[in-house]
Amino acid sequence: MKKYKIGIIGAGHIAHKMAVTVNELEETEAYAIASRDAEKAQLFAQKYQMSKAYGSYEELVKDPNIDLVYIATPHSHHYMHAKLCLQHDKPVLCEKAFTANAHQAEELINLARTRNIFLTEAIWTRFIPFSQTIRQLINERIGTPMTLTASLSYPIFGKERIMRPELAGGALLDLGVYPINFALMTFGKDIEKITSTCLKTNTNVDAQNSITFSYHDGRMAVMQSNIYCAGDRQGIIAGNQGYIIIDNINNPQRATIYSTDHQVVEEICCPPQINGFEYEVLASIHALEKGQIETNEMPHEETLYVMRMLDTLRRKWEVYFPADDF
Repeated sequence: MKKYKIGIIGAGHIAHKMAVTVNELEETEAYAIASRDAEKAQLFAQKYQMSKAYGSYEELVKDPNIDLVYIATPHSHHYMHAKLCLQHDKPVLCEKAFTANAHQAEELINLARTRNIFLTEAIWTRFIPFSQTIRQLINERIGTPMTLTASLSYPIFGKERIMRPELAGGALLDLGVYPINFALMTFGKDIEKITSTCLKTNTNVDAQNSITFSYHDGRMAVMQSNIYCAGDRQGIIAGNQGYIIIDNINNPQRATIYSTDHQVVEEICCPPQINGFEYEVLASIHALEKGQIETNEMPHEETLYVMRMLDTLRRKWEVYFPADDF
């Protein structure tokens, strides 16, 4: 297998995490960084021994050596930057939330399909192998699973990308997508009804939200996220023969199985990893090797399903972004 040259658009916090990941993998090379600030790009490139530093995104997508572009800009800019990549026939690994709304997601996916270019959403929990282990434990160790709770909260109130509607801010797209994806990965999509509520900031983005999936077979999933405080990040799945506590739905490291009388039965730990980002990169490379335009772990239809759900929730809450068409 060749060594894939990775280009990164955006030089913020998550781009640094990806650069570390790419440098650690044998299959990849942290090749290029692009930022609107050329000096920032140069410093980033020096830090991670990258060959190229670009002061514009247009320069990066025109580089013929780049095999895959990772988009690490705010949610509001994913559509624009992914479209730029696809128009230059560059495969794309786009950070979550995939776009600001479902209409943008549909347009990008249609463009990828028309041009036969790889495109996938980089929601790491979908790619982490331990997530599959958790699903197996649920199926085998706690009887019939009936309830799920999941929460994710961080004290990020006041951050520009969180507070501004024009940056597609709020708790839902930044944090709420993780409990939602955790529930969908664990309980599936046979949802009969979705109920929800949110509290908004003075900039009219959601600050706290609570979402409940009621399933046709009687199961229930309850999810929460907020931008005010640090939460426990736990996911709990309960069945008629016990329950499992997942320490961190973002990047699970430990699953603890309990009996119905609350005694620890077993603790299963995640194998060592770089930081969890490596699996989405490797899945992208494997898809490219096979000539696929999407990953098996997060196919286009799953991304569209989640984006349409996010739109429906925001419509109910009357949380709107300038890019919305509803």
